[in-house]
Amino acid sequence: MGPRTEPAAPAALRVTRPVIGGRTWLALVVVGLVGQLAWTVENMYLNVYVYDTISPDPNVIAILVGASAVAATIATLLVGAWSDRMGRRRAIIAVGYVAWGICTAAFGFVGAPSGAEAPTGAALIGAIVAIVLLDCVMSAFGSGANDAAFSAWVTDSTAPANRGRVDGVLAVLPLIAMLLVFGLLDGLTRAGDWKLFFGVVGIVTIATGALSWFLIRDRGVPARRERILSAVVHGLRPSTVRRQPALYLTLAIWAVIGTSTQVILPFVIIYLQRYLRIESYALALGIVLILASALSIVAGRVMDRVGKARFLLPAVGVFAVGLIAMAFARDLPLVIAAATVMMSGMMASLATISAMTRDHTPADRAGAVQGIRMILAVMIPMIAGPFLGAAVISGAANTYTSLGVVQPVPGPEIFATAAVVLVLVPVLVAVRAKWGRA
Repeated sequence: MGPRTEPAAPAALRVTRPVIGGRTWLALVVVGLVGQLAWTVENMYLNVYVYDTISPDPNVIAILVGASAVAATIATLLVGAWSDRMGRRRAIIAVGYVAWGICTAAFGFVGAPSGAEAPTGAALIGAIVAIVLLDCVMSAFGSGANDAAFSAWVTDSTAPANRGRVDGVLAVLPLIAMLLVFGLLDGLTRAGDWKLFFGVVGIVTIATGALSWFLIRDRGVPARRERILSAVVHGLRPSTVRRQPALYLTLAIWAVIGTSTQVILPFVIIYLQRYLRIESYALALGIVLILASALSIVAGRVMDRVGKARFLLPAVGVFAVGLIAMAFARDLPLVIAAATVMMSGMMASLATISAMTRDHTPADRAGAVQGIRMILAVMIPMIAGPFLGAAVISGAANTYTSLGVVQPVPGPEIFATAAVVLVLVPVLVAVRAKWGRA
């Protein structure tokens, strides 16, 4: 039998439909994977690009990440509410991915050319401003298409009975995206061929935008008459928070987990390259990502069986153990083992909290809720996490020497710091258990 497709269903019926057809799964995987591919390049390799060609100062990376998070959040708030007002997501996804790909390809034209010295003085300031502005524009298109429209479409297309499985698969996509980048494109970055690196990812993203127009079907969500700004403000009102404590406390937990991840993710490749001096880090990460992906898919199925709330704390506990192990791992085998535990726990934690958020999302406000999610789950973590990581790096004063120049380098302290942040999760879980039952 070929892939089974399902027609669009009214909002009132979607929440009870336990089966997801082949066309929906294909859209979830293809559009979701390429989105994560673009985010991997922006969240991890763009930082390496800035470190290598513009400035090694960790505060520059923190500014870059924080500014893009603000732009992404504003875009998601507005575009998510807009998609609710239209009752359609497909066009936003398709056009947004095309623009996203164009901006990604443009990264290679900002910064020092291959083999040239990093800019200084006024040229340095200009390069920093240019890369930050371009990253903000790219993040706005990417978040509007992926975080707002695509994520809302996933909520439209799923039900509580299958969201653990779906979010378990979606949680694996960032790992697969990293694996593809490390395995197929990392050699370009090592050779300094950044234009081709960004260009390849940009073209793939553009092509996926075109494909999504034919692949994705809108789910027949009733269009809302509410104005976009009114929908945005509605989600920020204290009265709304009081009416939906489960949703907002769940997002608060996501903020803590997200902050922990952002303490390490912007700096992890630099840590492996410069501090541990692991030349085969791409191979090591490939092994880690394959193992963590398999474990994350299994975790999604277990989550649906035991319940999301019961699964959350064990998943966060595994994440914390992996972080602590990474702080002490030095040899390649130990790094692979510790990183596998860390990434498996991270993905299981994020999949669980994502599925819990979808369960508490009103069916007629799936787009608007993505904006609130961006504030608590993305913007706050991407501002607090990198600056916390940068402060720890600066305080630890680890350095390495390149061509006679002493430069700061991330050390193992970032993993210990990320583990400490997770201590807040059990506290919020207890508060949610008392006040957040819907």
